[in-house]
Amino acid sequence: MITSNINLGQNVSIDTTASVNNVTIGDNTKIAANVKVFGSPSFPLQVGNNCYFGPNTLVEGYNAQVIIGNYVSFAQNINIMSGSGPNASEVMQRIFPILKGEVSLGDHTWIGASVVIMPNVSLGKYCVVAANSFVNKSFPDYSIIGGSPAKLIRTLTQEEIKKLHE
Repeated sequence: MITSNINLGQNVSIDTTASVNNVTIGDNTKIAANVKVFGSPSFPLQVGNNCYFGPNTLVEGYNAQVIIGNYVSFAQNINIMSGSGPNASEVMQRIFPILKGEVSLGDHTWIGASVVIMPNVSLGKYCVVAANSFVNKSFPDYSIIGGSPAKLIRTLTQEEIKKLHE
């Protein structure tokens, strides 16, 4: 379902079961089944060109700015959030305060299946996030990360980086 404050580029494909709201989506982006991508009037979510959102992905940009670069690929069952915490319990919030913060994913980043990305995370360009990872800190360009919590596995080699830019 498409609701309000939507700016779509050319050749954007949104499955009929998906929901988008308060978002700008660049050209040639595809959103698969049961995906939810939303910002807020204060923080409209930004999606670049040529992105792919796999089934059952949630990108929540209600609490802070979420920016997704160009050519970003999401596998299935991903959860990206700009706010997280025990919303129903003010008592629990005394110990576990609600986290709110921006999320930024650089161009050509690839997010594996069932990844969770928390508030205040920035991933550089050409990053790879292994399936089932919990990402709660930022990583620079060319990082391959994985785990719970995510850690740097390695960076792309100079030879690999050269292939990216041929």
